[in-house]
Amino acid sequence: MKIDESSIVETNDYRVIIYPASRPFETKEAKAITEKLFDFLATWAAHGKPLSSSFKIEKNQFIVVCVDEEKEMASGCSIDALGKIMREIDEEYQLGLFDRMKASFVQNEQVKTLKLQDFKSQLRSGELPKDIQVFDFSKNTYLDFLSHFLLPLEKSWAAGIA
Repeated sequence: MKIDESSIVETNDYRVIIYPASRPFETKEAKAITEKLFDFLATWAAHGKPLSSSFKIEKNQFIVVCVDEEKEMASGCSIDALGKIMREIDEEYQLGLFDRMKASFVQNEQVKTLKLQDFKSQLRSGELPKDIQVFDFSKNTYLDFLSHFLLPLEKSWAAGIA
């Protein structure tokens, strides 16, 4: 069961699962991913009970899945099912959705992604300026996602690296 975008209320604190790709989606990839996720979420259930859920592709590179757990809690099996469809998408398009050893940031109004080791190295050497904004994929509620998904470097998880 899909949460209609018009019914997403910013005061509802949905559970959020973020799948960050290592690169932007091509137009045809975004369309195919959207179709697969619409089909999957229409039948996504926990112990036979439909999950009220939705998703969006953020910045043409990050898949953000929301679940209204006030209606029905996502179970281990339902999360596994989501992981399975995301792995299929990842394998089909080689997106690196499960590679957590990377950092994504905004520089000169463009989303960029580097291997974590390279990101740290470039921050320390000054190759990356201190005025970048950094994405945080650890957000697990919608309100936290809205307010803390993209932060200035000095307020982000990467502040201690620089």
